[in-house]
Amino acid sequence: MRIDVVSIFPEYLAALDLSLIGKARQDGLLELTVHNLRDFTTDRHRTVDDTPYGGGAGMVMKPEPWAQALESMQTGRRPVLIVPSPAGAVFTQAMAHELAQEEHLVFACGRYEGIDERVLEWAAESFDVRPLSLGDYVLNGGEVAVLAMVEAVARLLPGVVGNPESLVEESHSDGLLEYPVYTKPSSWRNLDIPDVLLSGNHARIARYRRDEQLRRTATRRPDLLEKLDVQTLTAADHAVLAAQGYAIVDGKVAPVAPSSSVSPSSDA
Repeated sequence: MRIDVVSIFPEYLAALDLSLIGKARQDGLLELTVHNLRDFTTDRHRTVDDTPYGGGAGMVMKPEPWAQALESMQTGRRPVLIVPSPAGAVFTQAMAHELAQEEHLVFACGRYEGIDERVLEWAAESFDVRPLSLGDYVLNGGEVAVLAMVEAVARLLPGVVGNPESLVEESHSDGLLEYPVYTKPSSWRNLDIPDVLLSGNHARIARYRRDEQLRRTATRRPDLLEKLDVQTLTAADHAVLAAQGYAIVDGKVAPVAPSSSVSPSSDA
């Protein structure tokens, strides 16, 4: 996979030389280049921003440096242009898997009040433009979001993560949060690991972990439950969800008031 990142603070992306992503670059599994947007300016001050039309606070990134930068990255295939923005769709694990199938990703790190909107309109002729957000909050620039997205995508490439099975048993891989994990010693500061993990019974351990996924998701991210495919839920899953106050209602997992008479498996 080829990844190009454009930023006015290329040093911010130095973390991409570290850990598994850095090793993937060294091993040739990932071709990643960080570009300085100022290298694509034409004035002696290397200006990348100007005042916004219509007034208002802040500055807006000029379109021409971005056009010059993006034109230099066009390839035979249509690249995906990802623009981190609080006005974009929320980035998810499913998107990471989708993007990991692409041959060429370009990330545009905006700053100030953002990039002139015409850049996205113009780029749509040659790029698959996708404004994406890490969540419902605002950052000073796109670099932090790019670090997160690049790692989320690159770790899914074949050979980047040593044990591919670890990509399966993690949060969001099946729509649920990951179960809690433990290591030696089995007793630490008067805290013991669950006995089931010492049982050697793989079926019991698998059931325990599934139960913990359901409980943790119900507690921390109940919004994820309604997205589950109810056809994949077992009777044991229904029992765990019922204990957490959830049932299948109109084909979805939904909270049920204690006084409700709806059966946990009424639609199963």
